[in-house]
Order: sequence, then structure tokens, then C-alpha cells
Amino acid sequence: MALTLLLLVLFLAARWGLRYAVVTSIAATLAYNFYFLPPIGTLTISDPQNWLTIFVFLTVAVVGSRLSERARGEAADARRRQRELEVLYGLSRQLLQAENVAGLLNAISPAIMLVTRADTIVLYLLEGDRRYMAGESASIQMDDIGLRQLAQTLPGAEMVGLQARIPLREGVRPRGLLLIDGLSRGVRLSTETLEAIGGLISVSIDRAQALEDVTRGEAAKESERLRSLMIDSITHELRTPLTAIKAAASTLLSPGTMDAEGQHDLLTVIDEESDRLNQLVSEAVEMAQLDTREVHMTFAPTAVGAMVEQAVENCSSLLDGREVKVDLPRLPLVMADADFITKVLTNLVENAAKYSAAGTPIRISAERKDGMVTVSVADRGIGIDLSEQSLIFERFYRASVPSQQTWGTGMGLAISRAIIDAHHGTLSVTSQLGEGSVFSFTLPVAEESRDRG
Repeated sequence: MALTLLLLVLFLAARWGLRYAVVTSIAATLAYNFYFLPPIGTLTISDPQNWLTIFVFLTVAVVGSRLSERARGEAADARRRQRELEVLYGLSRQLLQAENVAGLLNAISPAIMLVTRADTIVLYLLEGDRRYMAGESASIQMDDIGLRQLAQTLPGAEMVGLQARIPLREGVRPRGLLLIDGLSRGVRLSTETLEAIGGLISVSIDRAQALEDVTRGEAAKESERLRSLMIDSITHELRTPLTAIKAAASTLLSPGTMDAEGQHDLLTVIDEESDRLNQLVSEAVEMAQLDTREVHMTFAPTAVGAMVEQAVENCSSLLDGREVKVDLPRLPLVMADADFITKVLTNLVENAAKYSAAGTPIRISAERKDGMVTVSVADRGIGIDLSEQSLIFERFYRASVPSQQTWGTGMGLAISRAIIDAHHGTLSVTSQLGEGSVFSFTLPVAEESRDRG
């Protein structure tokens, strides 16, 4: 019976705490004496051995209750620390996903509210007196002046009632303040955890700022590289025809015995190089107009086959009897400006003819997929190196072709991409050195374009 009563005391200690267990221990001791120790029915103890029994019973009950209470407290403390770790882990996952400062600052307050289940979160930054809030705005009655003073003077994280105040620092310099209000319905956080939250926010802001700086630096380097590349290409493309024109004109002007045939050849050079120079200027102007959207396009349901046929006809002199395989199944009409898409096709067919051997065929195909029609122009030419496939669509860039000297301005693909972008499509290339290239672009189906309004 004594063991049964002792078990009851330990159960109460584990369930309700030490105070209830001690009271129950005394009550159980008295009941054990009254009902089970002779003389039964009285609180009198006649046998000295029974005194030892009562003392041992009370001591074991109290000590067992204290141990049970300690185990209960340690378990509760472990659960609290586990919850704090979960809060820090969940917050770090959400904050470290942001890659720019603006997005991070807007996400901090909602993220903290989500993991802490607080009523109100206020993030205040000294730089620019910026305030980011989540939750009930009336919970924290403090203007920017009060927030600024508190951010500059608060020595460390603290709890004031149900409100947590966490200073944010950039090194040793104050950066801002984080206020968390209404933690009673969420999680009770220790001072160490509050400091860790402040440190995590500061580290996240520094990380996002560093990523932005690195991104801007890389973008500036890439922009400078492309600008140098474009300037070199423009200089080369302008200098080549001008040099030829100047040389031919100087030869014609110099006194000599050049016959009529030689003069005709020089005049032919001047005419061809003038056309080349005029084309370069025209394409540059057209590219600028496409960039500023000053080119008017008339979109209408158009047959792909008609545009392909016209493009092949435009390139007939360059193809010089080369086989052009056209594989066009039954296709719907596309929403397009026929003249501009014909220009794109003409440019792709011309490139295929320039960069492939004379006897190899050129294949033009099309298919419908997911509300778009994909048109492809494939050749068996020299191919394009993987490192250059993203650059060939830049203005004035021309792929390196050591074994071939082909004339071009480096503007055709850039203009073609701008035209396709204006049609809400995409222009891409798949190529392998020595195996050939496939240029593909997409156009929206006319029926679905009308449905989208």
C-alpha cells in the first residue's frame, strides 16, 4: 500500500509540480498512519519501528517529488530551447533566400511573425528612417523619433512586458531596431535567442547587399566587355568598306595608264562597298528603332508557308542552286507581321548559306506546340562554339570563323531577335562545331492570340 501511495505522489509531481506533490506526500503519510499502522484508526504510533517507516515514506515521497519536478523542468526547458532553435532555423531559411536588399527588408517582418506567431513586428532602420511593419499597426505606439532614440541607446536585447526589443548593429555601429509585440500567444524567447535574431537579420542584410554589389560589378564588367566588343566590331565593319572605297578612289585619281576595264573594276568595288556601308548604317538605324519601339508592325493571321516561300526566293542568288528542303505540315495561321517575319527567315537562310559548304542542303521545318508554331532553319555548316552561342545575338558580334571569310555586319541576328520579341516569341540556336546549326523561333497561333485579346 505504501508503494501505491508513493506512485500516486510521483505521478502528481510529474503532472502538476512539486507543491502539489509535497502536500500529497504529507496527506499520504497521515493516511498511511491512520489506516495501516497499528493502532489502526488513530494517529498514534506505538511501535518505534513504525516511526522509521513513516519517516522513510515521507522522505522518499518528497525526494522523489523533487527529482520528478526537476526532470519535468528540464524537459520543459529542452522543449523551449528546441522551439527557439526551430524559430532561428525557420527564420534563417526565409531570410537567406532573398538575393536583393529591397526584397529582404520587405520579407523580414512577415517572416518573424510567421515563426514567432507574434501580434506585431516593426523593423526600423536608421538609414533613411525606414519602417517595415507586419501585424496590428496600433499595437506599438512609437514614432520615428522614439524608434531612432531607442535604436541608438539600447545596449542589448531585452523584454519589456510582452514586447521584445532587439537592437540591430553593423559591426559596432547601430543600424536599427526590431520590435516584437504579443509574444504571450507565441513563443517565449530568451535574451540569447533575441540577440541571435538581431544578428541573423544584420548578417542577412549584409549578405543581400554583398550579392547586389557583386551582381552590379559583374554586370558592369560584362557591359564594358560587350561595349568594347561592339566598338571594335563597328570600327572594323566601317573601316573595311571605307578603306576599299578610299583605295579605289585614290587609284582612279592618280595619273596612270589604267585601261577602261581596270577603271570599271575599281568603280565596281566602290559601288559594292558603298552598298555594304549603306546596309550597315541602315541596319544600325533599324536596330535603334526596334529598341525604341518606333517601328510600326501590323499583326494579322498569316500563313507560315507563304513567308518561307518568299524568304527562299529572296535568297535565290545566294543559294545558287543549293537544295532547300522545306518540311511544313498542316499548320494553323500565326499572328505576325509578314514582312518582318520574312526578313527574319531571309536572314536565317542567308546565314545558313554563308556558313555551310556549297553542296550541303538547308532544311526549313515547322511544328505546332503549346499554342505556338516553332519554325526552324537547319544547316550542316561549321557550327558555333558553345561559348559564343549566347553572344551571336548581340549587336555587331560575329562568331569566330578562322577557316572562312564571310561578309556581314553582325546586326542580322540582333535585329531578328528584336523582331521575334515584338511578336512575343523566342529566338534560339542549337549548334555543335563541325556538325551545323539549327536556329528556331516561335510565333503565337492566330486563334489563341485573338482569344487572349
